[in-house]
Amino acid sequence: MSPRDPGLDDIAVLPSSVSEKSPDDEKAGAAALSKDVESSSLTPSDEDTDEAEGEGEVLSDARDLVTHVISVDDDPSLSPWTFRVAVIGLGLSTFGGVLAEIYYFKPQTVLVSTMFLAIIAYVLGLAMETLIPSRGWFRYLNPGPFNKKENAMIVIMASAAANSALGTEVLAVQRLFYNITPNPAASIFLLFSSQMIGYGLGGLMRGVLLYPTKMLYPGVLPLVSMFDAFFRDGRTARKKLRLFYAAFAVIFVWELFPEWIFPLLTGFSIFCLADQRSPDFTRIFGGSSGNEGLGLFSICFDWQYISGGVNPFTIPLQAQVSNFIGYILCMIVFVAVYYKDIWQSRSLPFLSQELFYANGTVYDQLLILNADLEVDPALLAEQGLPLYAGTWVVSLLTTNLGMAATFTHLLLWNYDDLSAAWAWLSPAQLRAAWATFDWRLWRHDGRAERAQLYAETEGDKSIDPHYRATLVYADAPNSWYALTLVASALVALVVIYKTNSTLPWWGFLISLLLGALSILFFGALYAITGLQFIIQPFVQMIGGFIHPGKPMANMYFVLFSYNSVNQAQLLLRDLKIAQYTKLPPRAAFVAQVAGTLLGAVLNFVLMNSIIDAQAPVLLSVEGTNVWSGQQPQQYNSQAIAWGGLAHELFAAGTRYQWVPWAYVVGLIVPVPFWLVHKRWPGLRADYLYTPVICYYIGWLCVGINSSITSYFAVAWASQWYLRTRCPRWFAKYNYILGAALDGGTQVMVFILSFAVFGAAGSTHLFPQWWGANQAGNYDRCALIDT
Repeated sequence: MSPRDPGLDDIAVLPSSVSEKSPDDEKAGAAALSKDVESSSLTPSDEDTDEAEGEGEVLSDARDLVTHVISVDDDPSLSPWTFRVAVIGLGLSTFGGVLAEIYYFKPQTVLVSTMFLAIIAYVLGLAMETLIPSRGWFRYLNPGPFNKKENAMIVIMASAAANSALGTEVLAVQRLFYNITPNPAASIFLLFSSQMIGYGLGGLMRGVLLYPTKMLYPGVLPLVSMFDAFFRDGRTARKKLRLFYAAFAVIFVWELFPEWIFPLLTGFSIFCLADQRSPDFTRIFGGSSGNEGLGLFSICFDWQYISGGVNPFTIPLQAQVSNFIGYILCMIVFVAVYYKDIWQSRSLPFLSQELFYANGTVYDQLLILNADLEVDPALLAEQGLPLYAGTWVVSLLTTNLGMAATFTHLLLWNYDDLSAAWAWLSPAQLRAAWATFDWRLWRHDGRAERAQLYAETEGDKSIDPHYRATLVYADAPNSWYALTLVASALVALVVIYKTNSTLPWWGFLISLLLGALSILFFGALYAITGLQFIIQPFVQMIGGFIHPGKPMANMYFVLFSYNSVNQAQLLLRDLKIAQYTKLPPRAAFVAQVAGTLLGAVLNFVLMNSIIDAQAPVLLSVEGTNVWSGQQPQQYNSQAIAWGGLAHELFAAGTRYQWVPWAYVVGLIVPVPFWLVHKRWPGLRADYLYTPVICYYIGWLCVGINSSITSYFAVAWASQWYLRTRCPRWFAKYNYILGAALDGGTQVMVFILSFAVFGAAGSTHLFPQWWGANQAGNYDRCALIDT
């Protein structure tokens, strides 16, 4: 069991009668409690001196991180319910939602990251605090200094909106390729239901996937550390802020070079520079361009790709070790499969996700569809079965291997952590729930229960101190999330028939069950390690076997299962941000629902307007430098491949039969490690995450791979050297440095996307020179003609 936070015994017990108090009394009591917290349980992150107790100790577990790296104290007098939150939150939600949908149809992808939104929200919040008068009735518009809870609520609202809803992808494919235009009401409700089902499922699992300390969500620590630096006083906070601004400015200027002026820095390979004609060198050592090569020994100086959605300053060393083992095995397996010509790999591109004819040309999937856009056996026989690149088959196989291993691994090693997810099904729990059931959901504030839990956990070493600090606020209870889930599911059952989805009701229910099971296990793995598995191929495969020959049904099956998993993970991640920043649960709930619904409406409006104006361009293979239909085309192709050809490609006795069989094998993989640990615990077999090892054997199948060496170098320098050799520095500055590097990079990349990379319509590449090889691969590896 993790060591307990110093001084937690001294925190005053919240009175059990708090539910009977008036709002003013409750606020006063919460403020008094906060003073007790601040005076008696200061963590090293709260101190202003460099010699704070414990800062010289190595942070060894999740509890150490959340009590030494980020602030535990809270000020309940700070309110997130302000005019500033409404204006900035809705404004950034609109900005993010519109931008996300526009760039779904662009050749250049622009992502609005959480860190970017947090920085913009902070700047706008300070501007409103400065410019709006605070006297007279203006005090309602500007109630005081812009605070951390306001910033957190804005970020949660805007990040919920700043995604292109997967439902719009389905609707776009229906319009473009199937000539089906569901009525606007059905479409809007499809988006609402598909986005909110995951929220309902994830919210009901808060007790398992959110509240425990072990559910760390390491990826959010830099963001929360940045909030602490922005909003806390004291010498340590000022030093953190100086480091943040300095690193932010340096990386902001630096990114101009690898991103535009000197793109060779994206992937500096001695081997490619030594031999610029060898295709084999390109496959093994190249990696500065998409699907170029494995990037072995390539060095990357571009933080955009080094961080790449997973900040190396944040991932725990234990997960990094398993990740690195998977990476080494990935290169070995990929090279063996390709050069041994397994699955006819030598006649196909080395790295690709497309379907091919046997001669290596791209497979035309429309030629195997009949007038109803279903696979025609006669046309399929005429065209022949398509082939996948061997490395992509490995990726599909190891994805299934890793996902199956996740179930067994977590049941063996983390059974006690997950058992609460099904404990409520016991007869005693069901009777207790029925005895206290009240259909008046608006009265479910949970205050009495939370006050009792606060009292009972005094001195409890296992409870997360951040979660305990939020118990002073009224909860967004399970009934709210259950109502969200039930309402969304009922709406979805109606709209799958109103939108010509071809997905039957029982297929929809299976997709929900698959999504719920996946949220529990993959959500736990993501929360513990910070590594997120992409389970879309597995879900597509299951949908293809259940609904053979029905690409449209496959798309809807994926929408309600895979998208629910994604939405639940986003919800839980943002709720963890709320927990770390002490944002009241109801404020977080309102922010997420408002951002999601607003984003869905904006997505729908923008999607229809773009398709109305640009349909011929979106259907063309090339597109233009302004608009491209590559993403809906790819989604439709995947639906045809999985929904139409799953039996022909992956059933027993077929070419890729080991892809589904890998799921059976994956269930067994963790068992030997568990048995070895039980017999010889000194070997530390428990240190390995077998699902991570299995999954990352297929890691390098897509994208720019030149950054991997640099990624591991930074990760190990942070999580091993700094954490064990410079623990005081690590506790203070590691995560704020990661936040600064991410923030400066994302702001510069956002600017460059519009200024020179074609986001505004015109591309302006840097003139050709040795460090900017615009006519080939940036690392100067041989350009392979595919």
